[in-house]
Formats: sequence, structure tokens, C-alpha cells
Amino acid sequence: MAAKKASPRKDGVKKDSPRKDGKAKKTVVTEKPAKKAAPVQAAPAKASASKRALSKKSVSKKSAAPVPAPIKAAPVKAIAVKSKASKKAAAQPVSSPAIESDVLPGAAGHQSAAVVQAAKSVRPAKKGSTPVASKVAVSKAAGRKRSNVGTSLTPPADVPAATQITAPQLQADNLISALTTLGGEASGDGPNPFRAGMRRSRAPEPATLVIFGATGDLSRRKLLPAVFGLWQDGLLGSAFNIVGVGRQEMSDEQFKDYAIEALRTSKETDAPQPGSLEKFRELLYYEFGDFAADDVYGRLKTQLDEAEDAHGGRKNALFYLSTPPSLFEPISNGLGRLGLQDESEGWRRIIIEKPFGRDLASARHLNDAIHAVWNESQVYRIDHYLGKETVQNLMAIRFGNAIFEPLWNRSFVDHIQITNAEDLGLEGRAGYYEEAGVVRDMLQNHLMQVVAITAMEPPAAFDADSIRDEKVKALRAIRRIPLERVPEVAVRGQYGPGTLDGEHVPGYREEPNVGPGSSTPTYVAVKYEIDNWRWQGVPFYVRSGKRLPKKTTEIAVVFKRPPLGLFPGGLERNVLAFRIQPDEGVSLKFSSKTPGQENVLREVIMDFRYDAFGAQLESPYSRLILDAMVGDATLFPREDEVDQAWQIVSGILEAWDSASPHHTQPDFPNYQAGTWGPKEAEELLGPDRRWRRL
Repeated sequence: MAAKKASPRKDGVKKDSPRKDGKAKKTVVTEKPAKKAAPVQAAPAKASASKRALSKKSVSKKSAAPVPAPIKAAPVKAIAVKSKASKKAAAQPVSSPAIESDVLPGAAGHQSAAVVQAAKSVRPAKKGSTPVASKVAVSKAAGRKRSNVGTSLTPPADVPAATQITAPQLQADNLISALTTLGGEASGDGPNPFRAGMRRSRAPEPATLVIFGATGDLSRRKLLPAVFGLWQDGLLGSAFNIVGVGRQEMSDEQFKDYAIEALRTSKETDAPQPGSLEKFRELLYYEFGDFAADDVYGRLKTQLDEAEDAHGGRKNALFYLSTPPSLFEPISNGLGRLGLQDESEGWRRIIIEKPFGRDLASARHLNDAIHAVWNESQVYRIDHYLGKETVQNLMAIRFGNAIFEPLWNRSFVDHIQITNAEDLGLEGRAGYYEEAGVVRDMLQNHLMQVVAITAMEPPAAFDADSIRDEKVKALRAIRRIPLERVPEVAVRGQYGPGTLDGEHVPGYREEPNVGPGSSTPTYVAVKYEIDNWRWQGVPFYVRSGKRLPKKTTEIAVVFKRPPLGLFPGGLERNVLAFRIQPDEGVSLKFSSKTPGQENVLREVIMDFRYDAFGAQLESPYSRLILDAMVGDATLFPREDEVDQAWQIVSGILEAWDSASPHHTQPDFPNYQAGTWGPKEAEELLGPDRRWRRL
């Protein structure tokens, strides 16, 4: 009988057809040379076309296709084209876009980006050929060749060992799973759900970052490491440089030494790649002078003019005011006198650190002074809490899931607790803290932003104006606290000597540079009431303090008890908790029946940890600096937000300010270091509620 002719398949792989000798032809995918996973590494730059595209005849048992040296991994079975997803992957090449639009930020050293690029560079086998690695576009973890101001960062020859793909990642049944697990996306198939939510990078236009207060504590500990991480990731464009400005006399070379030493010693710095610190050093410049005079701004203007050629004819600049608040207005005015806010030849933006004002009147004055020079669209008031991934995740959980938002109201929620606890004391910041206290340091800014995000209505769109409009509406609905109600809804405290982690620690008044009779509060607990349809009758309890038992920040949505107790024992409230730091994640507490004959309920917790994404969270300052450079103001408080926040705490400040006629001397200290605050804070919640033990 004549053999039937094999019909072609859609995936391009022929079915086995009988031969005259009775033996079946062997398809390419089952040949022994394909039994090792295709190596994932850069092919030689001069590889010929004949080596990249092997003919079907060249694949046999006796001679395997020439391939680059494989990455060391345990042998795995040949990748079989079984599933629809893997068939598509075999039939369609995986694209490898430029790093500016496809690197995944968020990991320490961002090594996942290199893995993504390596995985995406694998060209699936053509019909009758063995897969061959194509040229790899090396990302930040491997170093990416780019042009900066007179310098470039050239990648090492090999992908770092930390980014190599191991055998468990290349499962025989599905190549597509390996690619998406690494963070890549393959044609025709969705990404791994744990990687799909990761923000893609947005490369800004070439620009100069100007840091006022470049030799200060914030710049050394946070800003320089954050900028270095962005630059090493390749997220700052093809031309970028930094100009540090300070009152301390220093040459360019001295500032370069200072900055590189800060990067080497900082715990915030991503692991530097070989040669990266030396390359980054070439981007640094320094100017010094009196911020009230015009000389320093004239030299700064010259720096921006000199960068014009390297920046493609654009004079884009971001000014970061990392200085004491008293210098915000003089610096803004100085920039304005020299026309450095003018955007006719490139965008100009200014980042202003907290605290924005000392009270409502000073905040309004500062806003007026800033607006005399800058448009509101150019002003970025930074609050690093909004740069934390888990604060942003609060909006994602609420508005990205149908099961939570319907319960997010007074019908189901009993109350909400927001806790910010620090185990540290002043850490040498007595001068600042004596002036600010816990209300100005934490309550008016960081925690007020968290309250606004928790209480806001769903925005019409996920953009800066829509989100900030809803936050302002929520803040306006918070009931103002008159002087006579402050003792009823607010508690203050100051820590005394105590024990923390088995060691004796001094009280606040015993800290260096703190007066023996200081009445500065180090602890605050407040009950907020929101007058709108969603939250009427649902109290928001907010607390923050120093020298508490542990460092933690949490938002807890505490639900009402069931209306009827059908089971023995008390009915506990369900709790949806968002851990902002540390151990970032989300947990849900509910009751479940224990095994056995009795209907006994027990509290159980379902817990999601952010490290399930397989990437370390990026620095909040990295996120916010990059947002400012691309012009995204979503995570920056607007003028009216700051004004509303000051209005809310004004009554508390007036009642507790020692210069106020309404001030009453507190009985400080009123809680021991290493405890959860004064007993009055527990009484604030009433008889049927209690603070969560964290």
C-alpha cells in the first residue's frame, strides 16, 4: 500500500511519515543534539549568517550545530513543543527592545533586567535548525554601553554569574514559562503574573541634575545612591550629569572623591559593576557660594550652557533643594533672578524637600514665594513615603480588585488604624527635632498622605490631576479639630529611659543637645473623623512615635464583626493589613474552624509578601527622582494638598505649642523607651477597640 503523504502542520513541524524500510523519519525536535537547553549568552559579534541559520541537513547524530559555550547548568531534557504557548514561541521570534523601554527596575543591582534581555535574545529554532543565541542587549546588571557627558559605560564580555539561567528555569515542557518567569514577555502569551505588575522604565530626555546641599546628610545617604542606581540601570538617558551646589568650599575633584566615598559606604547603593564608579565620577561637578548672592547661580548657568552640546541642544535641568527649609525661598529667588526657571530652551523643574513650612501661615507664604518664580506645573514637593511601592500598592489593591472596593466603606469597616513606629531615637538630629516634633515631622506630611490615599474615592483616570483631586477631596472632608477638642481626640507623649533589645537607652531629655525640660513630643496618636458618605462614623486612628519596640509602618482596615454569633466563643474582626515597611506585603485575618468534632473557630492569616516578585524594592527616591525627570507629578503633593494637611493639624499644634497661650505643660516623660506609648493612647480607641500588636 502506498504511504500517505504527511500534511504540513500549522506550527511548522512535520508529522513522522513511514519510510520504505519501515522506519519512521526523525523530526528535528527529537534529535539528540537538541537535548541540551539552548545556551543563553551573547554570540560572537562576527558570527556569520551560516552559523546563525543552520540547514536541516547539518543536524544529525554525528554532527551537532556549532553553538556558543553553554552556561553551566544541570542537563535538562530536550524542549518539546507541546503547548499552544510553546508552539507560538517556536514559530515567532521574541523581540528585544531597547533598554530604555524594557528594563525592569526594582531589583538590587537590577540583575533581573540582564536576565530578561538574555532570555529575550534567544532566537527560537527555525524549522529544521537548532536554536542559536543572538546578540544580547546587555542591561544595567551587565553594564550597557552608552554615551554620557564625555564618558561611556562598556559592558563586560560575559553576563554576570548572578544572571545565569539554571536548569529549573528551563522546563522541558514550556520554554515560554522560563521566559516569562524571568520577566520577559513572549509573543502570543501573557507575562508571569508575579512579574507583570512591575513598572517599565521611562527614560527621560538628557538633563542636568542640580543638587543644592550636595554635601549634606540627605544627599550623602539617599540622593547620590538613588541617582547612581538609576544611572547604572541605564534609566537616565544617553547624556546626563550632576552638579552639586553647596556653601562649603570644594573643588570638582574633592566633590568627586566625597561622592564616590559616599557611594562606597552607603547601604543604599546598588552593587557597583566593575568600572561603574569610575565612569560615574566623570559625571560629577561642583559649585559653591552664598545662596543669597548671584555668583553661584551665574556659574551654575554656565554649567548648563556647557552641557547644551552633550544634551542635543537642550538645557533640561532638575533642581533638587536638599537644604534646611530656611533656604528654600532664597534659592528659588536666586534661580529666578538668573532666569534659570525659564523653559524656552528646555524643561526646568524644582524639587522641594519637607517640611514645606512650619505651620499653615508659613506654608502659604512659601507657596506664594515659589509661585512668584515658578509655575505650579514645575514644582515637585517631595514626600518619600509616596515613593514606597507598598503605599502605591494600596491603590492597586483597592482599585484593581473587585472584591475589596465594595467593602471599603462604613457599611463593612469598623475603623482604620495607621501606625508608624520607630525604634530609634534622635540619631544626632536634636536641632531639627526640637523645632519640629513628631507632628511636623510625621503627622502633617507622611501620615496625612497615607490617610488621603486610604480614604480617597476612585479617580476618573490614573493620572496626576485625577488622583490628586481625589486626595484633596478626602482631606477636605476630615473634620477640623478645634482647640477645646484636642484633649479628646489627640494624645502626645515623650519617651523616658528604658530598655530596647536588651540594652538600656536614654530618655529624650537625656539625648545630646536636648534641654532638660523640653516639652517636644516624640509620640502622637490622633482620632480623625471624615464627614462624607463613604466614611461617616468610621474613625481613622493614626499614631507615630520614637523609641517604640520595633520599626514598622502599617495600614490596617478593621472590619465589623458578624451580626450573629453562630459558633461558640467571641467573634473576632477581620483585618486587611498593608505592611509598608519592613517585610512589605499584605495580609488578611479571618476565622476558620479548627479540625475536630467541635465547631471551634480560630484566627488564621493569609499573607502575601512582596518578595514573591523575586526583586528587591527600589529606593523611593529613585522612583521619585525619575518621575520628576519625566514630568510625572502623580506621587508629589500639590499646593492645595499641603494647605489642607496644615489646616487639619493646626489645632493640635496651637494647643501643644509652648509659645501658644492655650498651651498646658505636659507631664513628660510619660512612656518608657521600648514600650508602645502612653496609656492614654489605648484609651483613645474606647472600650471595644485596641491597637494592633505589631
